[in-house]
Amino acid sequence: MSDIRVPDDLWATNMMPEGVLERWLVPDGDSVRAGTPLAMVRIEGALHEIISPVAGLLRVSVGSGQMIEPGSVVAQLELGSDGPRNFV
Repeated sequence: MSDIRVPDDLWATNMMPEGVLERWLVPDGDSVRAGTPLAMVRIEGALHEIISPVAGLLRVSVGSGQMIEPGSVVAQLELGSDGPRNFV
């Protein structure tokens, strides 16, 4: 398993220690390739993408609309899974 974390560098300042996971771009359980945009997050008023660092099967752990913090885990990727191969 590989954790998908909210990158610390998305926060330009420390004024707002939280953001919001706006929406998932890939459904839970879908296979993704490395470099695939997975989710949109709103931090300090700006939208940012969370990009998949590796290929795998997406397992979402934080729902749309939930608060997030720098470095928080929002999903995991099952590496080498024998699951569906509908790559996004």
